[in-house]
Amino acid sequence: MEKRYKNILVAVDGSDQSEKAFVEALNMSKEHQAHLFVACIINDVEIAYSVYDFPYSYHEIIEKQKEEVEKEILKKIYDAREFGIDDITPIVELGSVKEYLTKTIPEERKIDLIIVGATGKGALTRVLVGSTAAYVVNHAPCTVVVVK
Repeated sequence: MEKRYKNILVAVDGSDQSEKAFVEALNMSKEHQAHLFVACIINDVEIAYSVYDFPYSYHEIIEKQKEEVEKEILKKIYDAREFGIDDITPIVELGSVKEYLTKTIPEERKIDLIIVGATGKGALTRVLVGSTAAYVVNHAPCTVVVVK
């Protein structure tokens, strides 16, 4: 008997791989009639080492990044609704991507499936501490699908 997922989390960051993960999440949510959580976590470590012009304060950089992310998330909600999914919740947070995807969101939202892209935009973090996808696979409390 096939397992039915109730709460699916997809991580998006604007990369090609996360776009593929989003499409997979749409298909899985529709197939399982599951609630879809679309999360974009703004990595504060990446922001601290970003190439933004430094006349801006850290706070201004964060606000600018948050505005961009919120626009992208609104587009994802629109796309999901066009695909026929109405049970969708956007999540935008600032902090550790790995912590949010493997602990905070799954615990708070009772996530039973996480979908991530094999690679993302976080090149600096990947070099320093390893792939987010690999971390999620090894630390998530539920089933993980990695999309290439």
